[in-house]
Parts: sequence; structure tokens; C-alpha cells
Amino acid sequence: MKIFVTGGAGFIGANFIHYMLGKHDDIEIINFDSLTYAGNLENLKGIEADERYKFVKGDVCDLTHVTEAMKGADIAVHFAAESHVDRSILEPAEFIKTNVLGTHNLLMAALKNKIKRFHHISTDEVFGSLELGTKDMFNEETPYNPHSPYSASKASSDHLVRAYGDTFGLPFTITNCSNNYGPFQFPEKIIPLFLVNAFMDKPLPLYGDGKSTRDYLYVEDHCEAIDLVINKGKEGETYCVGGGAEKNGIEIANVILEKLGKPKELVTFVEDRSAHDRRYAIDNSKIKKELGWQPKHSFESGMQKTIDWYTENRGWIENIRARQRISG
Repeated sequence: MKIFVTGGAGFIGANFIHYMLGKHDDIEIINFDSLTYAGNLENLKGIEADERYKFVKGDVCDLTHVTEAMKGADIAVHFAAESHVDRSILEPAEFIKTNVLGTHNLLMAALKNKIKRFHHISTDEVFGSLELGTKDMFNEETPYNPHSPYSASKASSDHLVRAYGDTFGLPFTITNCSNNYGPFQFPEKIIPLFLVNAFMDKPLPLYGDGKSTRDYLYVEDHCEAIDLVINKGKEGETYCVGGGAEKNGIEIANVILEKLGKPKELVTFVEDRSAHDRRYAIDNSKIKKELGWQPKHSFESGMQKTIDWYTENRGWIENIRARQRISG
């Protein structure tokens, strides 16, 4: 089986490639990535020489290139996306271009190449926001209600995938996941940002009152869920994938500072982000019931593995900082 992966040099995509090559002997992977600021081939060290793996530098917005690169693939797994909400507020056009137009190109390429399964990676952010203090959760039937340019662009891409299934018969599946964390995550998302800042005794910035809550999913558990969906998931279905670990920003900061032995005075409250969603939570009962998936990592064990990885890979962090001139 040959799998065409977009965005495989990014955080979740790279973890997925490591996971799939480690688990399956009978697969080949084509990694199609434009190597934007968050794409890093260092994330794939150790597998470059694997004859089952091939890297193609390319942009999903280039229809001709992506169609050619996808030739011979059986399955397409679409990770490539602009994904940071803050950046989407500053540069919304880039998110529309990559997440909407880029996805459309991939769908056209998948039809032309007669892909047997197009799997689209999406987010819980398309569903909007839940109230703090409630037990409400997102599920596969939750109406879409995006609040940021990022989540709106992902909602648009989800709708395009379904439209291509309904209109043109493209075999597809979709997963809407909660906040991933783990190795190789670019230091702009909360957990790696706080880790990098704590290493350097710099402030850990929390938006507003720091109580906005997210459901956290260890990235390896997400990769296992995707593997199950592309192999056993029902065509045309959506599966919500959550870690069952709701934490707010204050709790994230406190865990990191305690684990690293750093003072809580590093926590700094800053002006809240525009249209900041207060709470996300996923009901993952469908994928548990239908495919037998459940997260193997508790938040505590996943965070320990994540902290250990970043502690042991300071060179990776320094290379990222040098290349991107990250301050923080």
C-alpha cells in the first residue's frame, strides 16, 4: 500500500510517518511538504534512508505538481495546513489559500489519480466554543460554528471534502481531533512554547484569565486513530478523536513549571486573543465503539514523555530558534 502524505515534515505528519513505518512493513510513504516555517526535515531523521520512504518538496497549491506526485498512491492523508490561530488573525489570506484552495487541489488530484481513500485531518475548532463549567462535548453531529480565520478555513475544507464525496464519489473519511502535543511540535503552540520559555527562565504568557480550556491528545494516540480510520473506518464517515484530558492554560503552565523545577512567577497574563474560544471537549465514543480505539496515554504520562523529549532534544530547539529567529 502506498500512502501519499501532505505536510509530513510538520508536527503531526512527521509523527504519523514515524508511527506508520514503525508499525507496518508493507507500506510506502510519499511525503509531500513545502517546508514552510513549521515544516522541518529534521523531524524525520533516521528514516531518510528507508527505501519505503520518499520526500517530495512541493506546495499543495500547485495542482500540477501535487497531481504528478500523487501518481500511484492508494491512500492520501492530508495534514498540510496553516494551523496557528494567532497567525490566522494576522494573515488570514494565507490560511484561505493553503487550507481551502490547497485542499481543493488535493481533491482534484485524488479524483484524477483514482485514490482509494482520501483522509482529511481536521480540528475540533470548527465546532466553535463550549461554555466553561458545563459537561457539553463536541461530537460528529455538532453543527459547525467557527470563530477564527483558521477554524473557518478548516470548516471550509471539511465541507469541500464531503462535497467531493457526494458529488464525484470520492471515497473519503475525516477526523476532527483535539489539541495534539508531543515530540516535534513547533514552539508556537502552548506546550512547546511554555517548555522552551521555561528552559530559558522567560515568561509563560497566558491569554486573559488563563482559564480557557482545551482537550489534549498525545500525538501518538492520534496517529493510531488515523491508522485505524484509513484501514477500518467507514467510507464517508467522520470520527471525532479526543484525548479525554481537559486542561486550562494555568494548569498547563503549572505542570511544566513543577516538572522543571521553575518558579510559578514565570506565569504572565497578557491581553486576551480576539474571539478566543473558551472551551473545547470531544466525545470520542464513536471511534471507540466502531473501531476499538482509545488513547493509551494519560495526560500525565503523555506530558512526561513530551517534557523528556524536549529536555533531551535541546539541539532541535536551538536549530528551530536559529532558523526562525524565534524569540520567546
